[in-house]
Amino acid sequence: MSAIGATRGENVTADSVIALLENGRILTTPVLRAAVARLAPPMDTVASYHFGWIDQAGRPADGDGGKAVRPALALLSAQAAGAPAETGVPGAVAVELVHNFSLLHDDLMDGDEQRRHRDTVWKVHGPAQAILVGDALFALANEILLEHGTADAGRATRRLTTATRKLIDGQAQDISFEHRERVTVAECLEMEGNKTGALLACASSIGAVLGGASESDADALEEYGYHLGLSFQAIDDLLGIWGDPATTGKQTWSDLRQRKKSLPVVAALAAGGPASERLGELLAADAKNSGLIETDAFSEEEFALRAALIEEAGGREWTSQEARRQYTTAIAALDKMDMPDEIRRKLVGLADFVVVREK
Repeated sequence: MSAIGATRGENVTADSVIALLENGRILTTPVLRAAVARLAPPMDTVASYHFGWIDQAGRPADGDGGKAVRPALALLSAQAAGAPAETGVPGAVAVELVHNFSLLHDDLMDGDEQRRHRDTVWKVHGPAQAILVGDALFALANEILLEHGTADAGRATRRLTTATRKLIDGQAQDISFEHRERVTVAECLEMEGNKTGALLACASSIGAVLGGASESDADALEEYGYHLGLSFQAIDDLLGIWGDPATTGKQTWSDLRQRKKSLPVVAALAAGGPASERLGELLAADAKNSGLIETDAFSEEEFALRAALIEEAGGREWTSQEARRQYTTAIAALDKMDMPDEIRRKLVGLADFVVVREK
């Protein structure tokens, strides 16, 4: 456990955070499975494969379904508002459905063949099923919330749909950046705030909204989640270049292969100096030859050179520091809402877990 949150989450150990995540998984998985069961065949089977519940042959499996950070946040937010954790379950499930809708589509758009150490849905079941199942999960998310028929459910749905629209905005920005020679740090942060921050912001507030929290309290929790999302994405950007494939489940230099203008890249380009200028020349050549030369044609040495230039220009260190800056801002937002000290410590501990994650 990192020392970042030691003064605020000092009683929250790594084991207790893992237990918190597991509790969120236990409470939400049965409802999530029931929601997926509503889908018409073969979408129910395809979605079950994506979630890791079955293998390619349809046999029961115990695949890696992710860390369940978003469900845990939704349940904690309900408790922050003074409601039982169970009040946040519909919100937790809805957010998880939207998150996986985005993963199904992103994997296809990015051409990723592996997720969580297994072949992605589009590779196994084809692009059409990946698109259809993703769309179905988004529809299910809204159905799960709205079927409660309460004013708070309506408030929660509005926040979820707004977050989803921002998430899609972020993905569109991310794709457009791949074909641009230069992207500013501000543009990159806006994109990542949309693509990652918006849904974590929603996860951090949706349980509280279902529990009847005021708009100001929900906004404080959203602020916490938004900046936690930016911290999370900064770490993910580091892993996208320097992560170990054995733990990330992706290829070496995965973000460089996809020409992503992630934070380490844009920070390095903005830094100035010989390494920055050389990196800029390489990326300018990429932009000029886009569609003519694919990154698949590059050697491993070429990717290693680019990673080294990014690090030499300071992009790696800047991004690491930005992750910590966003973490600090997230924790400060919790002071804008009165909540039980125990829940505050858990939110801090969960944020700390996100910042120091290895995969």
